[in-house]
Amino acid sequence: MTSNPENVFYEGGPAKADLVFNLLAGITLIGLPFTFGALVRALWLRYKITNKRVSVEGGWFGKNQSQVVYSQITELRSVPRGFGSYGDMVLILKDGSKIEMRSVPNFREAERFIMEQINLKKSKIAQQDVQGFAA
Repeated sequence: MTSNPENVFYEGGPAKADLVFNLLAGITLIGLPFTFGALVRALWLRYKITNKRVSVEGGWFGKNQSQVVYSQITELRSVPRGFGSYGDMVLILKDGSKIEMRSVPNFREAERFIMEQINLKKSKIAQQDVQGFAA
């Protein structure tokens, strides 16, 4: 059995424009919580999107890690932010849990890639379900 190599589509942190917009919002007192959130994301949030899985490392000092394979994803929702230069995504899994991906750079390309991988995995599973004699 040959194993396919894991090809990385994107590996890195959140969009830099998110940090810039929120630093500008930090000038006002109301924008300070958003600025703090953007700083935490910029320091400790990392994404890795490959042809086999999506991995998100985050939390305080980057101690939380979530990995999900494409066969477990049932739905992907996305919202553009920052005048469309980056966006947020939510991966909804078969068990009902959700993985949030905030401030993903080039999120439209990432969304397209993830959807292609989900559809590819679904078609492989559908082909594997056929067993026995054809009627």
